[in-house]
Amino acid sequence: MHSLKKLYRIGRGPSSSHTIGPERACKLFLEENPTATRFVARLYGSLAKTGIGHGTDRVIQTVLPNVTVEFDEITETPHPNTMELIAYMGGTELAKMRIFSIGGGAIRIEGRDTVEGVEVYDLHSMEDIRGYCESKGMRLYEYVYEREGESIKDYLKEVWQTMQEAVMRGVQATGILPGGLEVERRAKVLYDGKSQNEGAEVKENRLVCAYAFAVGEENAAGGRIVTAPTCGACGVLPAVLKYAKEKDGYTEEEILNALATAGLIGNLIKTNASISGAECGCQAEIGSACCMATAALAELRGLTLGQIEYAAEVAMEHHLGLTCDPICGLVQIPCIERNAVAAMRAINAASLAYFLSDSRKISFDLVIQTMYETGKDLRHPYRETAEGGLAKLYKK
Repeated sequence: MHSLKKLYRIGRGPSSSHTIGPERACKLFLEENPTATRFVARLYGSLAKTGIGHGTDRVIQTVLPNVTVEFDEITETPHPNTMELIAYMGGTELAKMRIFSIGGGAIRIEGRDTVEGVEVYDLHSMEDIRGYCESKGMRLYEYVYEREGESIKDYLKEVWQTMQEAVMRGVQATGILPGGLEVERRAKVLYDGKSQNEGAEVKENRLVCAYAFAVGEENAAGGRIVTAPTCGACGVLPAVLKYAKEKDGYTEEEILNALATAGLIGNLIKTNASISGAECGCQAEIGSACCMATAALAELRGLTLGQIEYAAEVAMEHHLGLTCDPICGLVQIPCIERNAVAAMRAINAASLAYFLSDSRKISFDLVIQTMYETGKDLRHPYRETAEGGLAKLYKK
């Protein structure tokens, strides 16, 4: 598995697979073809079907000079998010590159081993990692530091700072989100909405949801966020961590340890299944984010490794089959609300794990495999094409 720096990417929304990934590909292609006088970018599958709503064409045009963006909605490609870049000198083709935007801003280039760097984790399953950690008396975050080195903490500090800034911008912002759906920002309404007789449970629900809405709305507006593990699911983990810190007073070191634990969980899903909505539906994005958030919370609460695994398994199990059906191809409806719902579910999963982990039957590795196979079984209209579900039935 690769470094957590490849999972937690700091960038601008609204989509890691539709904007951050293609932007990285275009920058690399331009670097390799500096003498080209014009370019063609050809988008396939989900990139073509929802590229305009996600701003794929716009980000390509900001990187490549004199570029023509073409949309081809054929789905018979090696990956649902496939793009081709072609460089020309006058009428002569200089180079061609086929890229797969595999989720979370990561890309794979046809014919090349990797562009994501060397792998830093030698174990690739929860069973093996947990066994190793238990044999050494280690926490999951300690395994992260062992493999990545202490320097990863500096990056996690930047991640946490970026997450907090996104929350605070979001709870103060008002207005209509771009894209034409006329979706009104609602994080501030939730954040300011304390009632006179508000109990602890209502307050938790309101604030956690406010924080998740805040980051989701910032993402939809093209603001600076952290993929956790994607842009579309970027509000879940920050919401849970910020509320937990405020409520229980965790130190920054404890928060960083929780981020490391969450990142390891996300890395396992990314490596053994997918975090791409175009490949496996929203279960791969929101479901994965919920797993990461509940593992982080379980770590903060000092739960055992078995309890952390159970919490992550519960979080994914109850997102199985969740479709990706963004209305108008925008990361707004139902995406923003799903961040809030998943954040609350992450808290519930951690609480269940505290009481019930000794009776579990399903491993985290098994539920990851199940999610991947379920995602492959989803019909194309339910995998980020904006052709099924709410995207099909909603009428302005």
